[in-house]
Amino acid sequence: MDPHTALPLLGGLSPSGFMRRHWQRKPLLIRQAIPDFKPPVPAAALKKLARQDHVESRLIWREQGHWQMERGPFAHLPKAREPDWTLLVQSMDLHDDAVCTLMQQFRFVPDARLDDAMISIATTGGGVGPHFDSYDVFLLQAAGRRRWRYGMQKDLSIEPGLPLKILSNFQPEEDVVLEPGDMLYLPPQAAHDGIAMDDDCMTISIGFRAPSLATLARGLLEAAADQTSARLGQSAGPYGDPPLPGPRLDGLYRDPGQPASMHPAELPEALIQATLGTLNKLRFDAALAARFLGCWFTEPNALSVFTPSDDTPDLQTLWPRHGALVLDRRSRMLYRDRQVFINGETAPVLPTPALRALADDRRLACSDVRCLRLTEDTRACLADWLSAGWLHYVAA
Repeated sequence: MDPHTALPLLGGLSPSGFMRRHWQRKPLLIRQAIPDFKPPVPAAALKKLARQDHVESRLIWREQGHWQMERGPFAHLPKAREPDWTLLVQSMDLHDDAVCTLMQQFRFVPDARLDDAMISIATTGGGVGPHFDSYDVFLLQAAGRRRWRYGMQKDLSIEPGLPLKILSNFQPEEDVVLEPGDMLYLPPQAAHDGIAMDDDCMTISIGFRAPSLATLARGLLEAAADQTSARLGQSAGPYGDPPLPGPRLDGLYRDPGQPASMHPAELPEALIQATLGTLNKLRFDAALAARFLGCWFTEPNALSVFTPSDDTPDLQTLWPRHGALVLDRRSRMLYRDRQVFINGETAPVLPTPALRALADDRRLACSDVRCLRLTEDTRACLADWLSAGWLHYVAA
C-alpha cells in the first residue's frame, strides 16, 4: 500500500494525509468508502455464531426505558421484526476469512494498533446508547441504514448504575445517516450514538488498540524481570526466551561497613540504596521494549483455535517451486530490528527479508527470490509454524 496514493476508502485522502489530518484528531465522514458494498457475513450466520461458546457476543436492548445487556452464547434471540435490539459479535476477523480480508484494508495503521472487527446487527431503533470509546474506530455500514449523531464534547461523564457506559449529557455536533458502503471514522473519546433505521441494519466496527501508559510500564518491568531470570539460567516468563544482552545480577548483597545496630528492626540505609542501585544495572532499551510489545501485541486472542492443514510440504527437505505460504487469519506477526514475534513468542531466527515480507504482506510466494536465502534454521521455523497451523501452504 502506497501511503501517498489517494484511496476511495478514505474519501480521496491518501493514508499519509488521513493520518496527518484526522488520526487521533477529528472525525471523518466518508461517503461510499467501499462502493456497492455487500456484507461479508449474512445476518443469519452471525446469529448462529452467537450461539457458540467460543464466540464473544452481547445482546443489548431497552426494556421500559431501561438499558439491558446480556452476554452470549444465546440459545434464543429476539425476533427479526421485534424493534430496539442489537446483537454485537466481537472479533469476527478470527471467525471469517472475508472479514479478515476486509480488515487488511486498514493496515495503513501499524498492525500493533489494529485490534479487531466487530459486527453488529440491529432492528429498527436498535443501538447501544450515546457513549464514547477510548480507541480509534471506523464504522462501516454494511446493510440497512444507521443514523449517527456525534461530536467532540468535553463532558464525558456517564450515567451511574447502568450495564452500559451511557453519557449523561450527550451533545452531538453532527447528524448523518449512513447507507451501505458509507463509513465514519471517530478518534478516541468522540461522543457518538448510532440508531438503526431499518430491521436489517448491519454495521462493521474496525477497532484499534490503545494501551494505557500504566500497562506499558508494567509490561516493560515484567519483561525486565523475565530477562533478569533468563540470564541467570532460571525459569523465566514469556519475555525471557531467548535472553537479550545485559547484566547478570548474580552477585550477593554485601555490607562489610555495616555498623552495629542500635535499632535492629529498622531497615538499613545501605540495603535500601543497594536495592535501588540494581535498577541502574538493568538495561531498559529498545530491544527490551520490542520484546515486551512484540510478544504482547501478537498474543493470540483467547478464542483463537489453530488447525494445521493436511498435506503440507516438507519445507526442510524440498522447498516448493510454486504456491505460497500464508499466515492463518488468527496469526499475528511483527518484527523489529533483530527480533521476530509471532503469536506471543519470539522466533529463534532473525527477521530476514523473506520473513519481513511474510509479516508485511501476510503471504510469501515460494518462488520469491528472497526464499533462496533462507537458512536451514529459518526453514525449520517455518515448518514448525505449518505444523502448528499458524501458517498454511496454498498451492495455487
